Amino acid sequence: MEKACININELINVFSTKQGSIYQSDKLNCFFVDFGGKFARYNCLSLRKLKKVVEDIDIDALLLNTHKADFELVTFNGCEHIYLLNACEIVALKELLQGTFTMFKLNHLISDCLHRLVV
Repeated sequence: MEKACININELINVFSTKQGSIYQSDKLNCFFVDFGGKFARYNCLSLRKLKKVVEDIDIDALLLNTHKADFELVTFNGCEHIYLLNACEIVALKELLQGTFTMFKLNHLISDCLHRLVV
């Protein structure tokens, strides 16, 4: 999906690094991952699957294996997006996804605390 099709002003920036950003769209009920020159749309479940797939990649094994290229194909069943990433890009995507899910947890904790104060 192209950025031109999405009104960037309607997106909420959940988390950003120098390498990419993840946005939330309340209107479309989805997330957009802007990483590696790709602007991809994910639902909540798919974003969790992407995080799991990226976290399961063994960076040490990837770098130490001399019989295999230093690239990893990142995708999962039911996903229309594919990333071909080197070790540095995998670390950057992992950081982006971990930061995003940390922000989700923080937002939940703040909402819970505010709700308890009001009630």
